[in-house]
Amino acid sequence: MADQTQKLHIAMLPWPAFGHMIPLLDLAKNIAQKGHRVSYLATPRNIQRLPKLPPFLADSITFVQLPLLNDNSLPENAEATMDIPPHNMLDLKRAYHGLQEDVAQFLENSTPDWIIYDIFAYWLPPIAAKLGISRGFFSTNNAWNMSFIGSSIPEIKAKYDPPTKPDDMTVPPKWVTFPTSAMFRLFEAKDYFFYKSFNDSNFTEHNLAVFGCEVIIVRSCMELEPEWLKLLKELHQKPVVPVGLLPPTMQVRRHDHKDDTWDTIVEWLDKQEKGSVVYVALGSEVRPSQENLNELALGLELSGLPFFWALRKRSILGDSDSTELPDGFEDRIKGRGVVYTNWVPQLKILAHDSVGGFLTHNGWSSVIEGLYCARPLIMLPYSLDQGLNARILEEKKVGVEVPRNEQDGSFTRNVVANSLKLVMLDDDGKIYWKGARKMSLLFGDKDLHYQHMDKLIEFLEKNRSFGRAKLH
Repeated sequence: MADQTQKLHIAMLPWPAFGHMIPLLDLAKNIAQKGHRVSYLATPRNIQRLPKLPPFLADSITFVQLPLLNDNSLPENAEATMDIPPHNMLDLKRAYHGLQEDVAQFLENSTPDWIIYDIFAYWLPPIAAKLGISRGFFSTNNAWNMSFIGSSIPEIKAKYDPPTKPDDMTVPPKWVTFPTSAMFRLFEAKDYFFYKSFNDSNFTEHNLAVFGCEVIIVRSCMELEPEWLKLLKELHQKPVVPVGLLPPTMQVRRHDHKDDTWDTIVEWLDKQEKGSVVYVALGSEVRPSQENLNELALGLELSGLPFFWALRKRSILGDSDSTELPDGFEDRIKGRGVVYTNWVPQLKILAHDSVGGFLTHNGWSSVIEGLYCARPLIMLPYSLDQGLNARILEEKKVGVEVPRNEQDGSFTRNVVANSLKLVMLDDDGKIYWKGARKMSLLFGDKDLHYQHMDKLIEFLEKNRSFGRAKLH
């Protein structure tokens, strides 16, 4: 039996989206802080764009460059989802799957104890298994989202009738036996079926990626969603280890962007009343339609509230972002609102005393930062996982979801303004401030999340020979 005190060598391979690469890098940093060695596999341009490692971790984390083969279907220099328009997503997947020969060569030469991967790397488990390397699937999201998809085991999946029409998904899944609000809106269910009809391989690849792992590692904790983590284990019949939420207190402090950005922002924030400002950010990859952008902007204007909008336009390679703010909008809100189109230090803004609410797309990383700072959420989800987050978090009384048309997902300036005023001004909104403050005690519990990290490392140490045992 291997010496349990021997330091681990863990390889990591993320899907090339920054919502996947950054959490996996944060996991790598926390593992490296415990004295273990990490090889982080990614393409050259993506490695260049990742946060720089602090000097004391430079010898513990090695970035392994994997060249992405572009068959001219992708824009030049496109290596991540943020670089491409939606119609190139399958092209990026094909290029990502083309990494398998280089990944196999690295694994054969380096023989790490574990390879931790995520989402679409369905081809990786057989390669690692052949080499006797243990496999961990990392979910950058929570257990309720992963459980909602169902089981990766054909025999368990066969027990439940699959949804055949959008209405079937506007109620909780049949395998969820406890009360929950986890379900799609009708327009989301329609999107799901439309997407599935063209990209059924995505679901197959995800199932194979999970099926081929020996442990599921989830960015969550028992204190947040015990019933979902238990269900996840039942659905996949394998160990599920919550790693904690990787909140900002656990993330190794990144080098601050030393420029005038924060000085300019904080000068404006300092002039606002405590708790009065709405911080607005829909993430780096959400692309609202022109109609949605108009209604969001005019809703902010109509609310009468001070706001700071991080409207970071995507720099799509070979495709311009043609959406524009309504005519005269910036002149009309001058002094009361700020629209910032470059990178901003989101966590610093959320932590500022003048910020009261957070209008968010509900990506899991943004939710964690918002609730860590005890900011009630005004939720405007754009993808399916974000919609499920909104339902559950509204159930937990930490925010409200902006109402949308059930058929097409459209919304109006009035519902945006009303949602903002409910949370920020109305007595009925106080429950969400209270809920967010309560949740921040969990999200900011540094000791709790370190305990989860320690349990993960203990699991990886004890089971480093999983792959080798099965090989023999």
